[in-house]
Amino acid sequence: MKVHGRNVLKEILATNTPVKMIYFSESGDSELKQLIEKVKNKKLPFTVANKKILTKLCNYDKHQGVVIDIGDFKYKDEHVIEKFDNPFLVILDQLQDPHNFGAIIRTAVGAGANAIIIPKDNSVKVTPTVIKVSAGTIFKIDIIQVVNISRSIEKIKKLGIWVYGADMNGTKYYKADLKKPIAIVLGNEGSGIRKLVKEKCDGFISIPMKNSIDSLNVSVSAGIILFEVMRQNESIDS
Repeated sequence: MKVHGRNVLKEILATNTPVKMIYFSESGDSELKQLIEKVKNKKLPFTVANKKILTKLCNYDKHQGVVIDIGDFKYKDEHVIEKFDNPFLVILDQLQDPHNFGAIIRTAVGAGANAIIIPKDNSVKVTPTVIKVSAGTIFKIDIIQVVNISRSIEKIKKLGIWVYGADMNGTKYYKADLKKPIAIVLGNEGSGIRKLVKEKCDGFISIPMKNSIDSLNVSVSAGIILFEVMRQNESIDS
């Protein structure tokens, strides 16, 4: 997989994420030159090429003079959850839009979540667009792929993790007890959380609306709820 952008490269360097090759454009400003020096210092493979070659590599002309070949994205196994101390998880039930996924990743990292769980089928995957929208923060969080979300919820509940779904008929999010260990389930952009997944949740939380608005974009909802989780747990984490 080839991704692009300077912020993406900065996160890759900061997290020591393995790369197959880094491509830089021939002419660059001081920031680009500094990035090349950092790559040299880390002894990572890189080459310098014409901008048109970089555009062809990533099928996008606004690559900021940086294209990175990271190979196949490495999803984590759900057993990684067992290593977390006081887990904070995000579960995405058949999300479809890569822009929503990327935005939720960035929010989850900012709010201090440990991992994001997605199903293998009928769901958005990690793509260059997802990585770009996340501004490279995807490399700071574990992305877990599971065969069945309902069964995965059963497993994490056995670890003592409370599972709350985002639903219009739930308790107002700021009145709910969102102390860790906790998992927040967010549903599909159109149909929300599936019935079988809802049945596995311990409870539901909602975002109250005015002016006849039914719901918010899922990435906006994620921002409100995940940062409420962070707020409620600040005294625990400090």
